[in-house]
Amino acid sequence: MALLEVERVSKAFGGVRAVSEVSFALGEGEVLGVMGPNGSGKSTLLNLVAGALVPDEGRIRLDGEDVAGLAPHRLCRKGIARTFQLVRPFMGLSVRDNVLVGLLYGRRGAPGGKPAADEADRLLALVGLAGRGGALPSELTAMDRKRVELARALAAAPRVLLLDEFMAGLTATETESAMALIRTLRERGLTLVLVEHIVWALLDLSQRIIVLSAGEKIADGAPAAVAADPTVVDVYLGSAPGA
Repeated sequence: MALLEVERVSKAFGGVRAVSEVSFALGEGEVLGVMGPNGSGKSTLLNLVAGALVPDEGRIRLDGEDVAGLAPHRLCRKGIARTFQLVRPFMGLSVRDNVLVGLLYGRRGAPGGKPAADEADRLLALVGLAGRGGALPSELTAMDRKRVELARALAAAPRVLLLDEFMAGLTATETESAMALIRTLRERGLTLVLVEHIVWALLDLSQRIIVLSAGEKIADGAPAAVAADPTVVDVYLGSAPGA
């Protein structure tokens, strides 16, 4: 049985169908990339899986349980966590306390006190922020704020982690650092869904990729096969004159 199943999910806003009958299944420990041009429905699809939006049609199952339409906090308790393209740390809390929020209110519901603080520091070290627990998010670089958000999501003990354009706005050096961090999560067996505009990074990190265009899934397969698909090439590059 697949860990996450999305079956013929659709979502419309007014007369515009942002996602149209999209289906995919994700196995435990698999890394799935989601790519497509602007306006293709990537963020809407992620919001449907994360509970920020309720599908008009279709089903979303986590380990066989229908979870479509559940509120984000309930999905987090069941094991779906996410990061955002525009990071959303709690600016008035320290870096460590941001992570403690995930520990206390995520799937594990860890007890407070020193054990929770120690676990928060362990997660901060995992994402590259060892020794920065006492800092405020406003004191960090953009990349380090992304690390805080990732640590907070990991603190919720997700079974499926959704990363929404984790590399958006980063320099080339920061992008390489972010990719190394995602590889570490992949090596630890975490199930990941990556939404990215940086196609070469997505091809490198993913085991399988689905491609959206105008809300519809137009490709699903291994990265090399998807990159060579004429329909995908046409969507990204356009047809040559006279083709």
